[in-house]
Amino acid sequence: MHRYPRAARVNEVLREVLAEELERLSDADDRLGLLTITAVSCEPDLKRAKVLMASISEPAQEALEEHRVRLQAAVGRQLRLKRTPQLSFVVDPAITTGARIEDILRGLHDDD
Repeated sequence: MHRYPRAARVNEVLREVLAEELERLSDADDRLGLLTITAVSCEPDLKRAKVLMASISEPAQEALEEHRVRLQAAVGRQLRLKRTPQLSFVVDPAITTGARIEDILRGLHDDD
């Protein structure tokens, strides 16, 4: 039986903590209302973590940068890690790739 890798566990817990904190922040900041965290990818040394989002508008990106320290503090409070990773927020490439593939398939279907 394979063990669940530590990195995967840390990524999942980070995703849960950040999603909860974003939900709390969205009550006070409307720019954060419709954000969805699809995954978190933390470096093995826990220095940095990429938070992958379904989509990010320009106002939402600004709000995330403004609240980044607060989000990192929430991670630090709720997780027992050697260090709290510095967060960066990016659009999930799987979402954009999937949308592109859907567009291509629709185009092929329309040609028939």
